[in-house]
Amino acid sequence: METAADLVAAEDVLLFVNAALTATGQREFHAEAGRQRLSLDFLHSYMLGNYRELYSGVLALGVNDHNAAMIVHRLLATGAEATPEQRRAEGPLIARRLATLPPQRVYRLFRRLRADKVNNRRTRRIMRDWLAARPDPAFDAVKYRAGLKATLRHAHLPPRDPEVGTFLFSPGGRGRYSTPLLDAWRRAHYEQAALYELPYTVAEGFAAKHRVPRKVFLERIAPRMTRAEGQRMRETAVRSGAPIPAPDLSAMPLTRLAAYVLSLSLDDRAGRRTELTCALRAAALRVAGERAGTWGEVAAVLDDSFSSYGSGEKRRRPLAVALAAHHLLEALAVKYTPLWTSGREDALLVHPYGTTPLGRRILDALEHGPQRLVIVSDGWDNAPAGLAAEVLRIWRTRLDPHHRTRVVHLNPVYDAAGFDVRRLSPSVPTAGVRDAEDLPALVELARFAEGGTGLAELTAYLAERAARMLAGPGSMR
Repeated sequence: METAADLVAAEDVLLFVNAALTATGQREFHAEAGRQRLSLDFLHSYMLGNYRELYSGVLALGVNDHNAAMIVHRLLATGAEATPEQRRAEGPLIARRLATLPPQRVYRLFRRLRADKVNNRRTRRIMRDWLAARPDPAFDAVKYRAGLKATLRHAHLPPRDPEVGTFLFSPGGRGRYSTPLLDAWRRAHYEQAALYELPYTVAEGFAAKHRVPRKVFLERIAPRMTRAEGQRMRETAVRSGAPIPAPDLSAMPLTRLAAYVLSLSLDDRAGRRTELTCALRAAALRVAGERAGTWGEVAAVLDDSFSSYGSGEKRRRPLAVALAAHHLLEALAVKYTPLWTSGREDALLVHPYGTTPLGRRILDALEHGPQRLVIVSDGWDNAPAGLAAEVLRIWRTRLDPHHRTRVVHLNPVYDAAGFDVRRLSPSVPTAGVRDAEDLPALVELARFAEGGTGLAELTAYLAERAARMLAGPGSMR
């Protein structure tokens, strides 16, 4: 039988999961970055101190990279406080989650562990195994030189390739390198053409040294850019006049594709309507997979109010999540009714504008009698304030007490003041969301926030997710 303490523990875990999915320590529309970092730091300390097994298990829930790195750091730094059973359970989860993180973030984590003098046997083994799995030591030596050097020194590891070791620790010891990438780095010191054989972030420094015009550099280095680098550089390219090739939309993840679409002007979106719409629908179908067309009648209330702009650091991120969720729900549903808070009907041309009349749009959605209602919003209902909560309360207690319509609120914005994502109503489960690709799993997770789910059921769910993560390839989505 669940005790009151168990119910409190389950609520604490769900609160932390919402934060770990959405918060990145960056500025949001309604909160400064410093406040976010303090709030998030407290939650991590609280969870680690009170629920260590559940804290490590959250790694299996697809939390964002920022929080995954924080969890790994704290688990490794406090290994002496863990029991042998806890350390055995944590090790595989840490290793698997590190394998899904961007390498620059992992190297940053390793350098922080070194700065904090975390050098236990488990930490060194995890560093060794992660480095052994890296596909190209020469690439890491060139692009992540400082991080790789610090990791090798901290873990007392020899480089896999002796030539890489020479490059890292005594670069002047060779006149030439047999590895093409290493030799390109050597030649780039005095030969402009060689810098275009290097990764973009490394070549950028050499371009400045050789005084290469920005327009020329961006045009010639474009084939060496990663997808994320290319997306970040497009706005710079427009200002400099450099022709950067358009991205391959067919390979873009759904939420990133939505962010790219929103970065275009309204005229560009209208002119490329067929191309962009087809790409978004194809990406949504890839995410839906076998679940496509299995959710019955679905209505969605999607927030495109002014606050969906986000912040300078997370520009249009909340709106990108809403746009991606719109296309994913369209793929999952048999019959789909989207309702944007602005009243717009053309999803491709949405942009942050106006107030947030969530209550009115929820009323419109419930009139259709859907089997599911999904609300994607930061939860700041202000036109009029509080109407959404009252609509949902009356709907749940008087009009639909048997839950014929399943309602869930997905919030892409962390509320630092409340240590959680902002909720619309106590009667409706709320889950934090970082990427729309996680939507099906988050709708499943949100049920734990409804009806006072106990700790045993939540613990079993975390264990099942951990087993799936360790058994299957790639990240859990």
